[in-house]
Amino acid sequence: MDRLPEPPTKAQVRGTLVHSVLERLFGLPRADRTPERARELLRPTWSQLSEECPEWMELFSEENFDKELNQWLTSAEKLLDSYFKLEDPRRLDPEACELHVETELSSGVLLRGYIDRVDVAPTGEIRVVDYKTGAAPREIGEAKAMFQMKFYAVVLWRLRGIVPRQLKLMYLSDGQALAYTPDEPELARFERTLEAIWQAILRAGKTGDFRPNPSKLCGWCSHQALCPSFGGTPPEYPGWPEPDPGEESVLDRAD
Repeated sequence: MDRLPEPPTKAQVRGTLVHSVLERLFGLPRADRTPERARELLRPTWSQLSEECPEWMELFSEENFDKELNQWLTSAEKLLDSYFKLEDPRRLDPEACELHVETELSSGVLLRGYIDRVDVAPTGEIRVVDYKTGAAPREIGEAKAMFQMKFYAVVLWRLRGIVPRQLKLMYLSDGQALAYTPDEPELARFERTLEAIWQAILRAGKTGDFRPNPSKLCGWCSHQALCPSFGGTPPEYPGWPEPDPGEESVLDRAD
């Protein structure tokens, strides 16, 4: 609502780059989806992304620009190599990559997002795949990551009338994968959870009483100066906004 700008980080931009390379990789014929081809796609993809978002170049110092950029691209290359240890894309034929999904629940709650990859078996089973360029989380982080996957599962269930057979998280930093099989009663309960969360947001929206919820993740936040938990003062509440899809950046689609 305050539309506070989120400064990009090297890790976030690297995630966007890796996602984009994998999307392009699956656009190739099966036989061409090799580690070597993925590496070949890396720099051209970065060139295009950095043209679209030239401010990303400021992440690298002027004094050591070439060295820092090459090291950073090498780290992205390692993530791509890790992906190939988890699965062979030559054996897959995704229905869609970076799929925009949107549905409105019977309660009026609008759900919208981008799914990294949707696989559909010849027999109709659906698998939802999400790439994570960080390491596999511990128990609490795992629950938060699966929350995102269940969100996607609910959207696809309501759009297609089919409960996804598998929700798969692929952690490229350490080469681990987490797979989960939801069922219809579980997704129905999760749908009610989403509706309850939205109602809580609406109640808070009437007064602007959005209270901070400090956690270890605060160390990564760039808005501490505006947060009461850190002695900051948030901007004046602008009031509840009118429905607006907003402007989405390429960073919003990754991780």
